Amino acid sequence: MRAIAPDLFVETPDGPRLQGGRRREGGGVVFPLPQGGERAFYEPVALSPHGRLWSWTVQRFRPKSPPYAGDEDERGFRPYAVGYVELPGEVIVEARLEFGEVEPRLGLLMRLEIVPFNHGADGVLQSCYIFRAEGA
Repeated sequence: MRAIAPDLFVETPDGPRLQGGRRREGGGVVFPLPQGGERAFYEPVALSPHGRLWSWTVQRFRPKSPPYAGDEDERGFRPYAVGYVELPGEVIVEARLEFGEVEPRLGLLMRLEIVPFNHGADGVLQSCYIFRAEGA
């Protein structure tokens, strides 16, 4: 399994982390890590795997494709939660969200997970990230 985009996350001894970039001048953090010529202005940084729910909603229709690249078609699409998770002192990240039986509420503690997403053009299973509610 490989990530759906280059430099999306890194494996650390403590588990997977999203890979952001810290601006060499000023120290601001961004996600994702910029690519191409912009990358020279950033130092890669492994972001926190824990954050708090900042905002959320439910995606009730299949997004336009491209850019959406899920394996399902219109009939196979299932609504999912999406929103923003604030990684303390770093950045706010947009992500798919999983709540399980936990009632969604702003400030809810969330943790990063890497999950299967789709099959690439070459048939290889690709992964993406989600944030799951603690206790879900």
